[in-house]
Formats: sequence, structure tokens, C-alpha cells
Amino acid sequence: MTLSPLNQRRWRNFKNNRRALWSLIIFSVLFGLSLFAEFIANDKPIMVSYRGELHMPVFQFYPETAFGGDFETEAVYRDVEVQCLIKSGGADACWDDPEGIIEGVEDGSFGVDLDDFQKGWMLWPLIPYAYDTTVDRTGAAPLPPNGDNLLGTDDTKRDVLARVIYGFRLSILFTLIVTSLASVVGITAGAIQGYFGGWVDLIFQRIIEIWGAVPSIYIIIIMFAILGRSFWLLVFLMVLFGWMALVGVVRAEFLRARNLEYVRAAKALGVSNTVIMFRHMLPNAMVATVTMLPFIVTGTISALAGLDFLGFGLPSSSPSLGELTLQAKQNLQAPWLAFTAFTTFAVMLSLLVFIFEGVRDAFDPRKTFS
Repeated sequence: MTLSPLNQRRWRNFKNNRRALWSLIIFSVLFGLSLFAEFIANDKPIMVSYRGELHMPVFQFYPETAFGGDFETEAVYRDVEVQCLIKSGGADACWDDPEGIIEGVEDGSFGVDLDDFQKGWMLWPLIPYAYDTTVDRTGAAPLPPNGDNLLGTDDTKRDVLARVIYGFRLSILFTLIVTSLASVVGITAGAIQGYFGGWVDLIFQRIIEIWGAVPSIYIIIIMFAILGRSFWLLVFLMVLFGWMALVGVVRAEFLRARNLEYVRAAKALGVSNTVIMFRHMLPNAMVATVTMLPFIVTGTISALAGLDFLGFGLPSSSPSLGELTLQAKQNLQAPWLAFTAFTTFAVMLSLLVFIFEGVRDAFDPRKTFS
């Protein structure tokens, strides 16, 4: 697909900001990897071969009976008995001496007729722990980093690196959803105010003043106490109080542009108000709008982390970077928790700010890099 000359100029402007370009590349790699977190950090194998058939536990539920076990509950693939059943093809002797059977299968001395049982295998992720997996290590939690847990464990013996991967993805997805929805509502409200002015503008301003004075944190706490904590409820509440951030700048740009020559000419030609507002006037207001987006994005991430830190954010079962920060505060004897939380937030927020810096340059008509 060929870009229009305007978009080509914008892309050149963005690429000339080397810091923004490299931040976009690094962030895209990190976010892209986090989207496949189940294939990177999981306590389930990516693929299992059992009696010649392939299974993918990361996508589908398999009871232990599917591998020759006795229980209808999901197979615990990290248990040595389940591993023995898979590798030996379902040998009954796995319940008596699973480690011996596994060694026998691997060195060829398996004492069962191999015509009836086929050797199986399991393909594990790089990190054999999910964000909620309890690590089987001796000692009091939180445990320091070692070869198995590169960033140590938290105070409930969950792998910190796995929680960071899942938490990074959750924070970015939450921020993208909230920012997109809040931007649509805020831009629309600001455009209507600035374009029509008069009583419409006056009434909208009074509504914004009243709504902006409502203490959002208390409303969120009250709603969570009544309805319980959930991802989509928090998204709704954040959008409900976050849409006003863009109203002011969009309103000002539309108030300035509504009496310009091209707007009057469009009205005289009978162009609809919607087309004038969003096809002709809005592009001219994008520089001021994009300039505000970094503050909205970083503010949303900080708000989510702050709510999680206070215990009023996402459900306790969610992988939360804010909850990791709380654990760092409560466990000063475990500096790896504080270091991990600080580094994750610093890298994430810095990359996002640098990217939007380049986006601002791309939409700035005064930038004419060749």
C-alpha cells in the first residue's frame, strides 16, 4: 500500500527523530514478545507428544486421564508422575517409581514392551512458570534470584520474571484500551464544543467543571466495593473520568479554526457539520491533541499502578506491576523486587514518551525534514 504524500512526510519526520524510532523498535519487540507470554512463561508445555498424538496444553484443557492417569482434573505437567506417564506412554509403574521409569525411557532400558508404549516428549517454554505458579524452592519467601528464577520470587513464591512479562502486557493493553476510548470521547466532546460554541459550549463547560470536581478515586473504591474488582469495570471507570483530558485542547483548536476561510467555504458549499469537523478541522488540531497523549498514557499507567499498590486496582489474581511495587515496599530485605519494579516502569514509560515525541513531530506541519 502506497502512502499519500502527506503521510510520507509524516513518516520521514518520525524517522528523523532517532530516539523515537529506536524506542518504537524496542517497544514493539518487547510488547510483541509479551503478547505471546503463554509461550514464553508457563507451567504447561507448549506441545506434548503422547502415543504418537500431539497435544497443545497452552490452548486446551487435558485431564490427567488423557495421559493414562486416574484423575479427571487438569494434568499437572510439572509433577514427575504426569511426566512419567507422558514419556513412557502411560506405564502403570509410574505411580511406584516415576523417576526410574523416566530414566529407563531416556536411556533405552525401559522395562515395558515398547510395542504397546511409545516414548513421549514435552516442549516447555523458556520459563517453566506462569504468573501464578508457586515455585518449588526451599527457603522463606521472597527468594533471591538464581538459575531457575532469574529475578527471584515474590512473597508468595511466584516467579517475578513471569509476573513482569504478563504484567507488562496487561498494563499496555489496559492503557491502550483506556486511552483509545477516552480519546474518542474527549475529542468528540471538544470538537462539538468548539465548533458550535454558544450555549452548547457553555453547557458542556459547566458539565465538565462539575464532573471534574468528582473525586474519581473514591468512586472507583466504592464501585469496587459494591460490584467487585474486574478488568472491564476498571476500564469503564477510568474512561468515565479520563475523557476530559483532551477536551480543552481540542475545543481551543476548533474555536480558533471555525471562522477560518476554508470552514466558511465548506459551509457555503453545503458540506455537513460532521464532515467539516472530523475531515477538515480535526487534522489541524492533531498536533495539540498528540502533544497531550503522552501525559494521558503515562497517567493511565501510573493510575493503574497506584490503584494496584493501594489494593483497589485489578483483581488480586491478576499479574500486576503495582502489586509488585507494594511487595517491594513490604519486603525491604528483598532489593530485587524494588529493582525490578523500578526498572520495568522506567523503561516502559520512557519508551512510550519518546515514541509520542516522534509522533508529535510527525504531525507538526512546521517540521519539513527531507
